[in-house]
Amino acid sequence: MAAVQRDLTRRLQEAGLASPLPEARALLMHVLHLDWTGLVLASGRAVTPDERDALEDLLRRRVRGVPLQHLLGEVEWGGVTLRVTGAALVPRPETEVLLDLTLAVLEGRPGAALLDVGTGTGALALAVAAARPDVRVTASDVSVDALRLARVNAERLGLDVSFLHSDLLAGVAGRFAVIVSNPPYLPDADRASATPEVRHDPDLALYGGPDGLTLVRVLMRQAPACLERGGCVLLELDPRNVHVLAAELAGSGWRTEVRADLTGRDRFLLATLAAEGHTT
Repeated sequence: MAAVQRDLTRRLQEAGLASPLPEARALLMHVLHLDWTGLVLASGRAVTPDERDALEDLLRRRVRGVPLQHLLGEVEWGGVTLRVTGAALVPRPETEVLLDLTLAVLEGRPGAALLDVGTGTGALALAVAAARPDVRVTASDVSVDALRLARVNAERLGLDVSFLHSDLLAGVAGRFAVIVSNPPYLPDADRASATPEVRHDPDLALYGGPDGLTLVRVLMRQAPACLERGGCVLLELDPRNVHVLAAELAGSGWRTEVRADLTGRDRFLLATLAAEGHTT
């Protein structure tokens, strides 16, 4: 086992992967159906020919750029375990900051209504539902396949979330205390330099027009009609365009605040209507 782990690590490193040892361990645990403790305790056992074949197949796919999460079939994110497929964006670690901001906004709002726009795997909606069972969570997406995946995750986790097929806020009924979204925010030109891993995510979840803000601008025009008095919108954006949108909204009746991600780059936008009824 130890020799197999060393070989996997070496080959992943030679392929230029950033975290070869953790990935080698993850592949071993997946194929051998072991957790971390089991892997340590089984370090002396032999790997069967079938297991070696399975590892070789996963290694070849990983080296070709298939995301590790797709190979493993799930990811731990925000306190929940999510099934992941090519139907939706793989939840990123930096988006957990958006989750933290959302939970902070929900403090002191028992029974609040929250809408997660562009839910994808359901990550944000389900993590909020797990942390705050009193919150009435609705999750929407324009992709039928993504909604199907999010529903599967909700069922596996036993969490009560309502799902809605919607293009942004078109056709959304009711009002919400919080609207949260990790929308498509990359400029279209980024397609040309996308890494092999990113190309496995659906374009629909990544690219947002020439400056990355086309869809977000529509969302923010729609938002006032879906917000309760004192409600707010929380967004994850690109550090290249978050201040652009903040400035536009500040001139259109919104109070805005920009927050940094885990690396210190400004990425998150909190927006509240400065005056009831004032829209973008």
